[in-house]
Amino acid sequence: MAAEAKLEVEVAFALPERQRIVALEVPPGTTARQAVALAQLGRLFPEVPAAFFAEADLGIFGKRLRDPDDYSLRAGDRVEVYRPLEIDPKEARARRAQRTGL
Repeated sequence: MAAEAKLEVEVAFALPERQRIVALEVPPGTTARQAVALAQLGRLFPEVPAAFFAEADLGIFGKRLRDPDDYSLRAGDRVEVYRPLEIDPKEARARRAQRTGL
């Protein structure tokens, strides 16, 4: 019996001070959320609650996935785990404009 082909994918996560990209070989049909679980990011980032990785927004190469629990990965995909924004982008722009006097 021939071995089932595996897909090579990556899972990426970053904090302001460091980042990690985990290379994985997964069976066809693996979802983006399953790949994040297989990457065991909680072990690499113990300061981040484990529940965060199970619920975080995910994307593929910068494009947010609407339903990461149903998205089947393709060879070469890089799953990105997104952190929530710390400040609203509009508010950040307003603060910068205030500081520069615009």
